[in-house]
Amino acid sequence: MQRTSLANDGRSYRATPLASDTVLPLSGGSLDARLPLALLEAVKAIDTPAAELDADFVHELRNKRLGLSDTVLQQIRRYGDAVRARQRITYDEILALARLIGRRPDADLAFREAGRRWAKAIVDTVGGARRGAARSLPALLARPIALGALRRLARRHMDGTLVRQGSTLLLDVPAPVSADAAPKGAGCGLYEAAFRESLLLLADADGAVEHVMCRTRGDSSCQWRAEWRRR
Repeated sequence: MQRTSLANDGRSYRATPLASDTVLPLSGGSLDARLPLALLEAVKAIDTPAAELDADFVHELRNKRLGLSDTVLQQIRRYGDAVRARQRITYDEILALARLIGRRPDADLAFREAGRRWAKAIVDTVGGARRGAARSLPALLARPIALGALRRLARRHMDGTLVRQGSTLLLDVPAPVSADAAPKGAGCGLYEAAFRESLLLLADADGAVEHVMCRTRGDSSCQWRAEWRRR
């Protein structure tokens, strides 16, 4: 599988300094390819014009907008192939990608859009019958099913743990790959949006998600707390 580096694409955004307040010593094991795929698909969607444009202007946009560059399109195909082949991507590669996206002025929007896309992709790995039961059965039966599925998704795809604390759920991720990607912890919006979307899709819960601990604030991990009452 051909590997192409976004950081070495030679475009003007390559020289932009890291926009994060603090560079953290982040490390971890390889991650599911759905994560970098969601990141790039979100950037592509944001950078794609809503209206039809003439060919010359489209070519100009491809030279200016990261999400429309040939390098990004190649990487999207590569990560899509990796998902289908069940191949994982190194932590450092996804970390570099997150930090690149964090340089954008719309980084918060990009990370949250990526989080929603990521959640939809990983929830699709849960069997249809299980997803249906988690949403349609009475709460007494549905909640344990949803909780079990959410715990597996947190462990397999987010490299984190999910625990229940009464009527709330707590997602703990020791080294979020986007923790230091953007100023003021905006990169953590990736996980916040994914957590909220996963709750909506699996448990039909649409409550607020609170970022109670953050690596950028000196905590040992990032934690998000959410109510999981049904809508």
